[in-house]
Amino acid sequence: MATFISVPLKKSSEVDLVKPLSKFVTSTYPPGEEQTESLRAVEELNKLRKSALGRPLDKHESSLEILLRYYDQLCAIEPKFPFTELCLTFTWKDAFDKGSLFGGSVKLALASLGYEKTCVLFNVGALASQIASEQNLDNDEGLKTAAKFYQLASGAFAHIKDTVLSALNREPTMDISPETVGTLSQIMLSQAQEVFVLKATADKMKDAIVAKLANQAADYYGDAFKQCQYKENLPKYFYFQEVLPVLAAKHCMMQATAELHQSALANQKKKFGEEITRLQHATELVKTAASRYDEYVNVKDLSDKISRALTAAKKDNDFIYHDRVPEVKDLEHIGKASLVKATAIQTPLSQKFTDLFEKMVPMAVQQSMSAANSRKADTVNRLIGSMREATNLCNGVLASLNLPAALEDLSGDAVPQSILEKSRAVVQQGGLQSIEQLIKDLPELLQRNREILDESLKMLDDEETTDNELRGKFNQRWSRTPSGDLYKPLRAEGNNFRNILDKAVQADQVVKERYTAHCEMIALLCKPENELCAAIPSANPAKTLQGSEVVNVLRAQLAQLDEVKREREVLEGEVKSVTFDMTAKFLTALAQDGAINEEALTTSELDTRYGSHTQRVQQNLRRQEELLSQIQVSHQEFSALKQSNSEANNREEVLKKLASAHDSYIEISCNIKEGTKFYNDLTEILLKFQNKCSDIVFARKTERDELLKYLQQSIAREPSAPSFNIPSYQSNTPAPASGGPTPVPRTVMVVSVKMFTQFNLKCNFVILLLSLRYYQMPMAYNPYAYGQFNMPYMPYQAQGQAGCPGAPPAQQPYPYPQQPPQQQPYYPQQ
Repeated sequence: MATFISVPLKKSSEVDLVKPLSKFVTSTYPPGEEQTESLRAVEELNKLRKSALGRPLDKHESSLEILLRYYDQLCAIEPKFPFTELCLTFTWKDAFDKGSLFGGSVKLALASLGYEKTCVLFNVGALASQIASEQNLDNDEGLKTAAKFYQLASGAFAHIKDTVLSALNREPTMDISPETVGTLSQIMLSQAQEVFVLKATADKMKDAIVAKLANQAADYYGDAFKQCQYKENLPKYFYFQEVLPVLAAKHCMMQATAELHQSALANQKKKFGEEITRLQHATELVKTAASRYDEYVNVKDLSDKISRALTAAKKDNDFIYHDRVPEVKDLEHIGKASLVKATAIQTPLSQKFTDLFEKMVPMAVQQSMSAANSRKADTVNRLIGSMREATNLCNGVLASLNLPAALEDLSGDAVPQSILEKSRAVVQQGGLQSIEQLIKDLPELLQRNREILDESLKMLDDEETTDNELRGKFNQRWSRTPSGDLYKPLRAEGNNFRNILDKAVQADQVVKERYTAHCEMIALLCKPENELCAAIPSANPAKTLQGSEVVNVLRAQLAQLDEVKREREVLEGEVKSVTFDMTAKFLTALAQDGAINEEALTTSELDTRYGSHTQRVQQNLRRQEELLSQIQVSHQEFSALKQSNSEANNREEVLKKLASAHDSYIEISCNIKEGTKFYNDLTEILLKFQNKCSDIVFARKTERDELLKYLQQSIAREPSAPSFNIPSYQSNTPAPASGGPTPVPRTVMVVSVKMFTQFNLKCNFVILLLSLRYYQMPMAYNPYAYGQFNMPYMPYQAQGQAGCPGAPPAQQPYPYPQQPPQQQPYYPQQ
């Protein structure tokens, strides 16, 4: 029968998947086996794309298998990588647009994985149609294979029809538009039904069944023909200009086949008149196909079969049956039976598919894990913060009471042992000099972070300005997503970083003020023991307090308080070491419900893991509160027993300040080290943010260049003005004299702008050739300069003659001003 229709493949530009995907893997997962496997999987994915799209594919099932594996892999990684942030741009050409002499074929570049999936699935359908068209339909295996792949092609195109608009969020190229792929799906389904007609005929099934199958195939072909004919944009493609007559011919042939087999059924029912009518109708149908579409189909075999059957039927009816031959309109309608259905696209399509990123969790789980880790950090920080706050409160109370130094200083002359220990601790940690150096480094770290953030946002600002200028120039033609809308998440992230830096500056100022308040006493603690002893005022000994019951009680209470503080240190270590991994629970929830209730799952798990620690922390804080109350009461009794003199009061005041200076030194040192670590960690985060901004700006520039090129080609192909008629006054034909013969009517020629321009150029070229025959023009002669500035004509001068009078002196070319070298932005090394 007729040649079967296949669909050409789309062509894609090369894309480097390795760099952006590897960057995401290294920034998301810590170094180790998991990261190494993911990086290896990225390399394999890049090779798989090159195999599927980077070379011509044979019309064989092995080539289709590679396409199916790549499509399955795209579906598998879609939830695992943030492709909207990676800004990978995929460029594909229109499958049916072959370009023109002055411009390339239509292309579309989008930073969308949905676009890549759509185009790959289009190639799956196209290659399946090509494989089916290559099958040998003379054997049963070939018929089964062709039917299978036509139904797969129909399903692929139908799936694109339902998903392309949501996957692209913009107007697609014509080959993957819903109208085009819907038509292609119907064509493939029609051909699959035709294959079943051929198989039923080869299997010598009952005529009633074959007639219904063929009638259904004719109906499918008719629907496909109508879709092609009524879509305004499809017939402009040369591909559909070739397809339309094939569809029309096959509609006639399948209908004729149905009538042929239905006539045999009428013969079996002894309805000989109906048999003749149906065969006559079938004859008319094949004649129509042969006369109109003989270039595309071969109906000789079918026509001969119908002709023989009609001759035999007429002969038998004329000589034997003499049955009345009814009109075609009076015949009963042939029933329909469909044995085909578009294959549903459900991943994995390949039976040999193996997920390269099987161990990588989906983005929904990654996001939930990030939120869960944030909740865990809040819980841990709350517990540790409450314990550290209690420790600071305890130290502050003891410092205000000059404990335990007051109990150790009963002699009134020597430096208390606790003060000596505090002095040694300060000296071991670097003393005053280490804090001053750390405080001096903070502004530099802050400035470095501000420069990185400002440079990142400046890249976004510059690209958005360019995008707005082009949008204002091209208006509706500039159809890509506005940069302002695309950069909203990045700008929000940048503002968040700026707020963090502002808060860090405030925290730095608080630390500096506290250091200024205690730097004098911290410097005193750094002095040797003899200088420290000399700096502390002496007092008369209070020997009567040695061995006092009040002193013993106070010492016991201080020992209990030290035990409480040591218990808190152990608790802090236990809280930090609790393991917390919600991956398994989130994956289970995602598989069962299709969504993750992160808050509920995380809260429940946090209560389980940290509930006992929270209770122990509360008990510890209550115990400290009780002990501090008891110590304050005991200290009042101790103070009442001490002899009241100014020396003792001055000495106790200095000892209090020294104890407080030690506590402040420890806290300030921790704060500054945390601040330094914070700025260094923030630098890494800001560098990743800068890379993200750089990547999206680069992708947007690539997309902008592709769109500009496409717009330039579109504008170049558009006519400058509509077709026009030659004005009547330009005609040289004189008006007819009154009473004279009527002239023959003139035909007004419609000339397009393109034809007129070409004619004008040819005329100018001929005139130029004629002028060259009579005049030998000098090399410096410019025929377009004469008369341009109303200058008088100057005769040509041969070499050796004087120059033209009044000719301007030759000027040296004006030197182009050199731009001052731009200062390169400071990028810290990672």
